[in-house]
Amino acid sequence: MSETTLKIKLFGDPVLRKKSKQVREVTGAHRDILAKMARLMYEQSGIGLAAPQIGINETMIVVDVGSGLYKLINPQIVSSKGSQAIEEGCLSVPGVCIKVKRAKKIIVKAKDENSRAISIEAEDLLACVLQHEIDHLRGKLIVDYASFLDKLKIKNKLKELEKRLRSEKLPKQETKSCKLQL
Repeated sequence: MSETTLKIKLFGDPVLRKKSKQVREVTGAHRDILAKMARLMYEQSGIGLAAPQIGINETMIVVDVGSGLYKLINPQIVSSKGSQAIEEGCLSVPGVCIKVKRAKKIIVKAKDENSRAISIEAEDLLACVLQHEIDHLRGKLIVDYASFLDKLKIKNKLKELEKRLRSEKLPKQETKSCKLQL
């Protein structure tokens, strides 16, 4: 059986705006998808990736900020406090960086790839990345956090991404130098 190559969906693809469905039962297929998502995230030099970004409408994310890989199913933020604002990039919106205000500390409850319940206390960078990826599961992108001025600045870039999507001529992912490439 040939292996399907995963591709990151770009801004303008409707799958990025859909609310993801909860995973009812974790299967071998879910574990396989999470492994492929992690490989793709590393290949693209990202530190987080959500299933909608590869066209899968299920609540799964992978995250690695340098302290180890998390493969999470049905993640939910159950507690948050404090605030931080970090400039973020996104693999689905290449070339765009937006300063996003998020909670500084969070607690996330989820299932791991073996269907075990886990709880993650995260702060700073890990908290930011988890919130970013969980946003994807709700159909929310970093551009939704953009100020009016930022929206004017990125307007042409977003039109270009939508045009590329329509023509399906997608060159290798380009990145702008953002502090975080998620």
